[in-house]
Amino acid sequence: MPESRVLTVAFVPGVTPGKWIRRWEERMPECPLLVSPVSEADQVAVLHRGEAEMGFVRLPVERDGLNVIELYAEIPVVVAPKDHEIAVFDEVPVSELAAEYLLQDPDLFPQWRDISDQIRDGTRRPLPPMETLDAALDLVEAGLGILILPMSVARQFSRKSLRARPVTGVPEPRIGLAWLEGSTDPVIEEFIGVVRGRTAQSSRQPSVQAAQDAAPKKVRGSAGKGGSTGAARVPAKAAGKGSGKSTTTAGGTAGRGTRSASKGAKASGGKPKGHASKRGRR
Repeated sequence: MPESRVLTVAFVPGVTPGKWIRRWEERMPECPLLVSPVSEADQVAVLHRGEAEMGFVRLPVERDGLNVIELYAEIPVVVAPKDHEIAVFDEVPVSELAAEYLLQDPDLFPQWRDISDQIRDGTRRPLPPMETLDAALDLVEAGLGILILPMSVARQFSRKSLRARPVTGVPEPRIGLAWLEGSTDPVIEEFIGVVRGRTAQSSRQPSVQAAQDAAPKKVRGSAGKGGSTGAARVPAKAAGKGSGKSTTTAGGTAGRGTRSASKGAKASGGKPKGHASKRGRR
């Protein structure tokens, strides 16, 4: 089994690791999880600083020194004041946002950047200071611009004064699992398997492999289904002429040899004993 210790895992806003935590606690109760939230700006740094061994990160990230596996995609939404015209739509094409001021780096959304009226005209203002997502939402609430966020994040930070609608034409945000390169820790490998949905009996799980290695090996020649202890078989040729193709074991001889003996008697011209011929009857 993987060693007993605490496994530290970080997660960015919008990720709900509850289902993975429950699975882990069921399978690895001797190895507790320490799970903590982290901002997107710090999601990779906490791994390199050793503050977390693994992290649920929002992609893309700088992958130098990291192993990263993609887990799932999210739905992008546009967030605006509740009285904004997006509120009347079920979803909004990004082309309908060309006249809006995006309170984010335009390079994050090249599909919007390439059609922005303000960027084309050269009238786009610099971004105001925003230390946190809450600060950015304050500016949206004040009518100073819009945000494009993953739906999970918009729900987590929802406000009655704001509305969020799915936006099409921009890439879907993605969530991945990251950890430092070069790790061969079986505890980390076990957690990767849990997140990927492997069952508790999967042979790819380190805990299952360890249990198989520790199990006693079967000895050849042990008792078979009938309880015998490996009786030797004698080849048919060694049984003598007329024994047919049967083989002799410690339990007796197969019945096919008897039929072969009877055929041999007929071939030699003899009659079965105890039967008079027709001529003798006369």
